[in-house]
Amino acid sequence: MSITPKIEASWLEVLRQQFESDYFAQLKAFLVEERKQHVCYPPGSQIFAAFDRTPFDKVKVVILGQDPYHEPGQAHGLCFSVPQGIKVPPSLVNIIKEINDDLGLNIPYTKGYLGSWADQGVLLLNATLTVRAHQAGAHQNKGWERFTDAAICALSQQRNGLVFLLWGSYAIQKRSLIDNSKHLILMAPHPSPLSAYRGFFGCHHFSLCNQYLQQEGQSPIRWQSIAE
Repeated sequence: MSITPKIEASWLEVLRQQFESDYFAQLKAFLVEERKQHVCYPPGSQIFAAFDRTPFDKVKVVILGQDPYHEPGQAHGLCFSVPQGIKVPPSLVNIIKEINDDLGLNIPYTKGYLGSWADQGVLLLNATLTVRAHQAGAHQNKGWERFTDAAICALSQQRNGLVFLLWGSYAIQKRSLIDNSKHLILMAPHPSPLSAYRGFFGCHHFSLCNQYLQQEGQSPIRWQSIAE
């Protein structure tokens, strides 16, 4: 399986040095061998979906996940999102609950496809862009984190007035990559059922995000678009 980068043009320009690096060549070689022996997610054509759906100059909000869903039919390249018709995972159920409580909405818990967010400028970025079936974290520490860290750093350095939503200890570690004098960083526990009650519920990140965007002269995110 070749993953010769086919990625949205603005991101290709920003990340060209990463694609041409030795570590990325090693990562590609690992993935080629891995796919010979194991089922991996998402499909090759969707590995860079987060970048393809949200060009570099259109990013307004960044939501960071850890790695893709690892069960059949779930992962399609956007963190926390599942394709239409797939059962909504527990963490996303809790995200929807917080949106509803925060914004006074009534988004159903049966809609889990977040493509409409990506199209509005929400970069739905996993730190690791691939995973072995049924084995969470199987592709961690193979090079993806270096690649996605470079994307975060480029956004921090070259853009202004972005919102970074960091949920859980893993994502919160990324705050050192972000210039908080230029951007808003919002941190909370992970929305997983194991931790959401420790402060994700009631964090008001979705209203705070939109308030900041409007202060920066940008249009707010229509979070309810998930249901439309």
